Amino acid sequence: MKGFVRLVAAAGFLLLVAACVPASPQPTPAFPVAVGCADGLPAGACAVLQQRVAADPAHFRWMEGAGQADLQLRATIVPTATVQPVGSWVYAAAVPFFALEEETTAEGLRSAWAGEGGGPLFVRAEDRPLLTALWGEPSPQVEVITGTLTPEQVEAEGGVALLPFDRLTPQWKVLAVDGASPLRRPLAADYPLAFPLYLVAQARPDALELLLAEPLTITNRDETKMTVVMMTGVTAMTRATAQLMETKGITYPATSIAPWFEDADFVHISNEVSFRPDCVAEGHGTMSFCSNDRYIALLEAVHTNIVELTGNHLADKGTQWITHSLEMYAERGWQWFGGGYNLADATRPLTITHHGNRIAFLGCNPIGPAYDWATETSPGSAPCDYDRLRAQIAALHDEGYQVIVTQQYLETYEYVPTPQQIHDFRSLASAGATVVQGSQAHQAQTLEFYGDSFIHYGLGNFFFDQMWSLGTRQEFVNRLVFYGGRLVSLHQHTALLEEYGRPRPMTAEERRDFLRMIYDLSPRGQ
Repeated sequence: MKGFVRLVAAAGFLLLVAACVPASPQPTPAFPVAVGCADGLPAGACAVLQQRVAADPAHFRWMEGAGQADLQLRATIVPTATVQPVGSWVYAAAVPFFALEEETTAEGLRSAWAGEGGGPLFVRAEDRPLLTALWGEPSPQVEVITGTLTPEQVEAEGGVALLPFDRLTPQWKVLAVDGASPLRRPLAADYPLAFPLYLVAQARPDALELLLAEPLTITNRDETKMTVVMMTGVTAMTRATAQLMETKGITYPATSIAPWFEDADFVHISNEVSFRPDCVAEGHGTMSFCSNDRYIALLEAVHTNIVELTGNHLADKGTQWITHSLEMYAERGWQWFGGGYNLADATRPLTITHHGNRIAFLGCNPIGPAYDWATETSPGSAPCDYDRLRAQIAALHDEGYQVIVTQQYLETYEYVPTPQQIHDFRSLASAGATVVQGSQAHQAQTLEFYGDSFIHYGLGNFFFDQMWSLGTRQEFVNRLVFYGGRLVSLHQHTALLEEYGRPRPMTAEERRDFLRMIYDLSPRGQ
């Protein structure tokens, strides 16, 4: 017995009194603590939390229907509770890819949701509860789609879709909202369609602290799972472009478009001309090209790290300068495809794993000239063997790669590809290519989706001096966004060539007219 014994005199009696002093009570917290998701939260968000709970069964248990759970994942704050932000669920406002809209506003989207103006909004049935919790009950003009929400459904009524970021596909064009896009990194802090998620504990803040002892982020837009690839058209740093570089500075041609490349992980350049240390800038008439070694600084200025070698001017001054150029690329840690030290190097796929995304590049030159092609013992571009190429595409696709295939195809100064070009490009798409690109086009060409593949028949010039027509001055730079192992979106930058070598972003009017024409010429559905 704890305490002590003493004698007490009382009314002539001696009393033996035992005084007990109990220890202070130390209540033991009850575990496991129930954890769950509030009604209407995305299943993907709940799955991340459930995985964390399953990792510590001694302290936590999952509760379906979280009304009685001690810890809850919510999209709204309970004022009297202990609250910790744990991430966000990001949505995109999107229209069909071939629409001409580029942007919208948060106010316009909210007004359309409330039925106070604007065109119809489309949402998936599984996204309605979260949006309702945040924005209130939707108006009748909000179309709730059970099953797959497709661009064709939205195109028929001219509306806008609200889609979770991780559910995007390239067939959707993502709109900027109040000037911010979920395709850019980092995501703008005030992007209006990023909805915060919170862990809420009304009675067990101790358990909340324990659950978050290891950092937890719940989101459908994790930038550690995102890869950005920039694809460009023809680069030939020679003739008048070289003279511009000599006059105004080696990196001057990138002045207006350099910001496009700042957040890219991989920048592709189809460099058609080999470097030579004593190369001198020649005038307009020459068709035998070289680039001075100093000009590689222009490629560095746009963060180049992948070089396509399918061009047909690589060997103009001799194959030894191809080898010299490859050594310059290797010194910088750059990789290449579609050409190389020999035929084996030229025909091998370039494979990359980045942020969990597996991407492969293949390229070839079907038109020569023959002296430009690699052989078993000499450097050059990869000749096209379509049977081999299709087999490589299929094998890489089966291994989980997103395959990008480029060709130095027959040059035509037309916006519309030839029937043979359409046939050849589609055959590569059918083999499993994610993207098929024409790198030969000095005049930008149209594009299409063929099955699940994106085909761009020609991006036009990038750094080259052809200023003789509007068609040779119009340029595309395609920004491909991969997420979670697949291509989820692409954005097309458009530029107009100035000063025989400096692309500048098109004005809004120039861009709208250009895209309308390119889209109208698409062979889609034919």
